[in-house]
Amino acid sequence: MKIALVSPYDFAHPGGVTAHIVHLAAKFSQYGHEVKILAPSSKSANALNVENLIPLGYPVPVPSNGSVARISLSPWLVPKVKALLSRENFDVVHVHNPYTPLLPLIALRYSRSVNVATFHGFHEEEKRYRIRKRILKGSFEKIHGFIAVSPPVKEFMNHYYQADYHVIPNSIDVDWFASPLPPLTEFSDGKLNILFLSRLEKRKGLKYLLAAFSRLKLVFPEVRLLIVGPGSPDRECHQIISEHNLQDVHFVGPVSYNELPKYYQAADIFCAPAVGKESFGIVLLEAMASGTPLVASNIDGFRSVVDDDVQGILVKPKDSMALCSALLRLAEHPELRASMAKKGLIHVEQFRSDKIASEVLEFYGKSWEIREKTRLNHQIDTS
Repeated sequence: MKIALVSPYDFAHPGGVTAHIVHLAAKFSQYGHEVKILAPSSKSANALNVENLIPLGYPVPVPSNGSVARISLSPWLVPKVKALLSRENFDVVHVHNPYTPLLPLIALRYSRSVNVATFHGFHEEEKRYRIRKRILKGSFEKIHGFIAVSPPVKEFMNHYYQADYHVIPNSIDVDWFASPLPPLTEFSDGKLNILFLSRLEKRKGLKYLLAAFSRLKLVFPEVRLLIVGPGSPDRECHQIISEHNLQDVHFVGPVSYNELPKYYQAADIFCAPAVGKESFGIVLLEAMASGTPLVASNIDGFRSVVDDDVQGILVKPKDSMALCSALLRLAEHPELRASMAKKGLIHVEQFRSDKIASEVLEFYGKSWEIREKTRLNHQIDTS
């Protein structure tokens, strides 16, 4: 089978959608399928060492959902995509986040293949989606199979674009994070390590973690906070650090995918204090695969991958007191950390990349059946 995986996002920039596509492409290729990745890219395929990448358009940063999406808005994409789809004659065109301009929409418009769409996003801006619903109606009518990465995404999307959504979660390379690595010696001095790993954006809730950490330090001084990810702390974060004269807060900055497991494995607790608008929780799964217990916000996207008081503790978002209490509970009870870590290792097995890739391939077959049935009904209606 010849498959196109289409993303609106800069392939050279790390992100959940890009990682999911990479996992699918690798597994599909292992299973003997021919795969091409169609995405904007700020770097060439050679520079990224990705043979099956076809860069389409140069990405520009666009504010989106409290973050920044790096997408291509080039009008020259239309003839390029049209010619590419005609030349390659894919069996399946699988677009990711088809409501995000511009590449997925163009691919859907000119595709003559079985079209599958995966919806990753979970937003709360009703006005924007109502406008998009009218604009994108024609493109969505060309989709034969609808995938949502979590039940909250399915529920949200059905509110605006009613369809038969099939829930298939994002995948992770479990073995990549589970394989033991040499410890990070600078963080192996006996202090308890709390890890925050994310882009430093307001919606990720770092200021609430810093406030919680300042309280935790008073009762459990032998603790360290590692902050890993791109971006700079905002004024409120700096203010909390300064006012409390916080020690043992380490801003590591961005790290490569190759280095990520070392930080997860160095952590005694992984903390994700996001305030909302999270459709999934890939970092939570990566922490589980690394054998690290969790403290995370009790929000829809996180609840879809974490069971409260099983693999970790879920707390009310934007509540630094509750966050501190949960962190202290795990800090003071190593046996509880070990129990949650063990349960996390079992739980994360269902998100293995080979399992998810097989589910997606099976769904391609169902989507082909839907397309054939639609064609037959159309022939009957016009005869």
